[in-house]
Amino acid sequence: MGKIIRVAGSLVEANGMRGSSMYELVKIGDEGLTGEIIRLVGDTASIQVYEDTTGLMPGEPADAMGKSLCVELGPGVIKSIYDGIQRPLNLIRDKAGDYISRGITVPPIDKNKKWEFLPKAKVGDKLASGDIIGEIKETKVITNRVMVPPGVGGTVERIEDGKFKVTDTVCVLKDDKKEHEISSMQIWPVRKPRPFKKKLESSVPMISGQRVFDTFFPIASGGTAAIPGGFGTGKTVSQHQLAKWVDAEVIVYVGCGERGNEMTEVLEEFPKLEDPKNKLPLMERTCLIANTSNMPVAAREASVYTGITLAEYYRDMGYNTAVMADSTSRWAEAMREISGRLEEMPGEEGYPAYLASRLAEFYERSGRVIALGSEERTGSVSVIGAVSPPGGDFSEPVTQNTLRVTHVFWALDAKLADRRHFPAINWLTSYSLYTESLKEWFKENVAEDWTNKRTEAMVILQKESELREIVQLVGPDALPDREKVVLDVARMLREDFLQQNAFHEVDTYCSPQKQYKMLSLILKFYEKAMIALENGMEPSEINQLDVIDDIAKMKFIPEEKFDDEFNRLTKKIDMQLERAG
Repeated sequence: MGKIIRVAGSLVEANGMRGSSMYELVKIGDEGLTGEIIRLVGDTASIQVYEDTTGLMPGEPADAMGKSLCVELGPGVIKSIYDGIQRPLNLIRDKAGDYISRGITVPPIDKNKKWEFLPKAKVGDKLASGDIIGEIKETKVITNRVMVPPGVGGTVERIEDGKFKVTDTVCVLKDDKKEHEISSMQIWPVRKPRPFKKKLESSVPMISGQRVFDTFFPIASGGTAAIPGGFGTGKTVSQHQLAKWVDAEVIVYVGCGERGNEMTEVLEEFPKLEDPKNKLPLMERTCLIANTSNMPVAAREASVYTGITLAEYYRDMGYNTAVMADSTSRWAEAMREISGRLEEMPGEEGYPAYLASRLAEFYERSGRVIALGSEERTGSVSVIGAVSPPGGDFSEPVTQNTLRVTHVFWALDAKLADRRHFPAINWLTSYSLYTESLKEWFKENVAEDWTNKRTEAMVILQKESELREIVQLVGPDALPDREKVVLDVARMLREDFLQQNAFHEVDTYCSPQKQYKMLSLILKFYEKAMIALENGMEPSEINQLDVIDDIAKMKFIPEEKFDDEFNRLTKKIDMQLERAG
């Protein structure tokens, strides 16, 4: 047992710690605060403490626990609301009231609740790491597949059937050396990625129902995306929309250093949200990690690792999971603060020199993989990180280092947000590196000419950007007729297609099929308008056609009625724009 010799905010130094390991957990002080060793020099350890260190004194004990920061994985994780180190906030409130008292410990998973275990293996079966031995109905939506832990294998000696606690042995495996007792709970260190057989190519999109994402800048299942934007540009609402509509079976939402009122909104809203796929509460497939800006800074640094480890656990069962990290800038600020207390040499803007490698380490735990096990099982972890650059400056280190490791860049624009254009994604600066690899999927599942339509729409929007500079100099009347039509169609693309109302019951979600048809109608109007121009129709006449109002309203037509509306509008465009020269 060591003794505290120095306290500097969340950093505590203790001597007499010889024999301890890096990232080993330590109980600090008379109250037993939880901390983690982040530097060892001789017998002196630097420990980041996950709780408020006010009142700690030199001479108080520092007791190494002989294990690193781990999470408990098992039935009961889904529907839970944890802090950054997997302490259930609702149970802490029940135990300590509205304010978290220091040194409080609550088990992450209820050890007394009994779950119905249905065996899938039988006595005599040979099982390898990752094989499924049984199932537990965790929620109405998610079935927890109890797996053989990594590094364990053997022949089934005994397997149970019935109701058990997560700590009870449900299966006994025997190999050449010894017997392995397996329960429905695993313990895993958060900083160590869970193993898998093989990483697969990103060839399947993660559909979000948001037109600007799916059509223009798609993310693959198992992919990575960054949403950088200044204050008020809509990062959190975008994350909420993705969490609600994205076609992943399990959502892990990490509120990392967000303002308390924003996190409160998430905690209050998510349990009430209805999952559109099964009409059940969204929490039936969601786990929340809440670490607000007024909570201890060290736990913020751990929260993203906790979140991605939980996601990897469900990936290993064969689920597609999505991690929403809001925001990684606050995580980087926590690293900067701890690095400053360690008196490390600062890098750019005071961030530690290892900022880039930590961000890469986090995002590289994403991917679509073949999980461990005898039978082939595919799962994925997709990571979508919000970035909050000060003043909306995308050249700052966190944004730049995030862009180096993520494949999708959804750039939020303050000017678009000021014009009430939401989602405020700038279509000229955003990009997706998955477009080519997802082309075949869209071709097979949506339409043959999906990519051509997307490219044509992007060309029109880029052309509009060039024409705007001319308009500012000479005015719109000086433009040739074709360019006037380009501006009108670009406005239709912006307002009728890219703009989407997150709070409208129909427009909040748009299937890829509806997205394609909406885009096709606007591009058909563009094509017919250009022919009408050649046949002598004036741009002012085209601009006054009532089919334009119908196109503007098509986003509010429900999916089940949209085919009829699409056919009606197709005929109306042909009828109103066919004119002899």
